[in-house]
Amino acid sequence: MPTLHQTTTVTPAPRPAPGGSDFAQLSRRISAAGLLDRRPGYYSARAGLVLAAYLGGWWGVFALGDTWWQLGLAAAMSAVFAQVGLLSHDLAHRQVFTRRLPSEIGGRIAANLLMGMSYGWWMNKHTRHHANPNHEERDPDVAPDLVVWSQRQASQASGLARFIGRRQAYLFVPLLLLEGLNLSFNSFRALRGPAVKRPWLEGTLLVVHFAAYLGLVFAALPAGKAVAFLAVHQALLGLYLGCVFAPNHKGMLMVTPEMKLDFLRRQVLTSRNVRGNPFLDTLMGGLNYQVEHHLFPNLPTPALGRAARITREFCREQGIAYYETGLLRSYREIFTHLHRTGEPIRARG
Repeated sequence: MPTLHQTTTVTPAPRPAPGGSDFAQLSRRISAAGLLDRRPGYYSARAGLVLAAYLGGWWGVFALGDTWWQLGLAAAMSAVFAQVGLLSHDLAHRQVFTRRLPSEIGGRIAANLLMGMSYGWWMNKHTRHHANPNHEERDPDVAPDLVVWSQRQASQASGLARFIGRRQAYLFVPLLLLEGLNLSFNSFRALRGPAVKRPWLEGTLLVVHFAAYLGLVFAALPAGKAVAFLAVHQALLGLYLGCVFAPNHKGMLMVTPEMKLDFLRRQVLTSRNVRGNPFLDTLMGGLNYQVEHHLFPNLPTPALGRAARITREFCREQGIAYYETGLLRSYREIFTHLHRTGEPIRARG
């Protein structure tokens, strides 16, 4: 496991070379390889398959009828909803369309209408994360609301964060089971804040989604089975999304205000890649290539694997720590990190 995430100081970035900054040099290699070109065929096929699975899943709910086998379908539908979320992620980053308007239209259809999550709220939050990944004060994804992500956060924790922080390595998976509900709750709550630019539009789409979602389930199933279906679906949706996003940065370098990092090092040193294959790449929506996704957010998903080879070689040339591991080891590193960061709380008794 890398020791980089335990470091408290980082060597300042070198001055730009005559050929430009390190990132500029890497960008030229990525561009020369044609990896920034749009992939309309890929995204048309991917969106078509996801939509077919989405509609087919709802058809299956009525086709199966009054049976506990519906819980298996609920599990399958959680994966379909997660894939809708991953597609909305690519739309938000303009990996699908270069223009803002079609990206926003597609993103709101996928996120708000089909999945039940506010596109505007998530986009605002995710943009801030990309700008300052793993920054203790600026990255909303490592805010110590329930889980503490550094020992400095743990030493200052109080209330619920302190209670959970004591045993957060054991509570992390149970907390992920609530993430689907958390996304929906925060989506509605954000409609009253500045993060959502079109609150009436997004609110209407969210209401339509949940009216149809709940209406279809309760129309197809008796109340008891309907509630069980919803519980399984939402719990596994949160678990799926958590298992996709957690390996990206958790347990990697935590950035503090005194650290001075250039863009390239800020993105590479805080990100973890998970070695891919066609199945895993599909399962994770390409986000297992997190280093490259952070360096080039609008890079289409099918280009990420080749970009990883170029970036890995470039980082080796520049002496920049580039970390990649297997999926199971990434989870082991996350749990180890969570247990270690909770030590100050346990020491306080």
